[in-house]
Amino acid sequence: MPPADRIRWTSAARCHVGLVRDVNEDAFLDRPERGLWVVADGMGGHDAGELASRMIVSAIDGLAPCADLATFIMAARQRLQVVNRQLRAEAMMREVPIIGSTVVVMLGCGPFCAYLWAGDSRIYLYRAGRLMLLSRDHSHAEELRAQGLADSETLASAQNLVTRAVGALDTLELDEGSMPVVDGDIFLLCSDGLTNYASERDIANALAAGDCPQAADTLVELALKGGGRDNITAVVVRAEDSCSADMTVLNPAL
Repeated sequence: MPPADRIRWTSAARCHVGLVRDVNEDAFLDRPERGLWVVADGMGGHDAGELASRMIVSAIDGLAPCADLATFIMAARQRLQVVNRQLRAEAMMREVPIIGSTVVVMLGCGPFCAYLWAGDSRIYLYRAGRLMLLSRDHSHAEELRAQGLADSETLASAQNLVTRAVGALDTLELDEGSMPVVDGDIFLLCSDGLTNYASERDIANALAAGDCPQAADTLVELALKGGGRDNITAVVVRAEDSCSADMTVLNPAL
């Protein structure tokens, strides 16, 4: 059986208010030593989106160390459900329709990782020179694409309408995935303030060198240069496998 600590995680996070907004409603968690990463995007236009995103981050930060992946995933789900109930109660108390936030969570446990999400904050994997989107947006725009109604004008009008979020409904639905980790894997968790203003090609190029702090800086700069009309958050995570027989010596994209 491979050693549980064979994967060494390194990561870096950057968050920027953007060029238009006065308040940053994004929040993130970057805990490589514990295998915990989060991006939460408080829902703009609703009351206390900043509160919602920070409650999510605090809840995941309180997770106990991983014993096994299934238990880790279940514990994360339970904590997000608690936050969902708290936000529903807070909205009722304040007499506002909703206090909510999108979320994407990544959990590292031994030679595996898992990810959970609700809304349009995303998680990508960069492996062997290829960028892959692991999540699927819970958004009106994504539903239109699935129906073949993907003209640019229609998508633009639906761009910021999410169909799931923590705090949006009494019952929180989360999607999840899990996978074995390969030496040299690079993951990106980000808010839509990045993906709305930077192309996937540019994102892949930023991740290619495998330098987490540099990539995070570059991604935020890309979003700012692209318009920067929203809060921007990028968390870049790299996995190194101490048991790999073929340790990466040159990035395949170079």
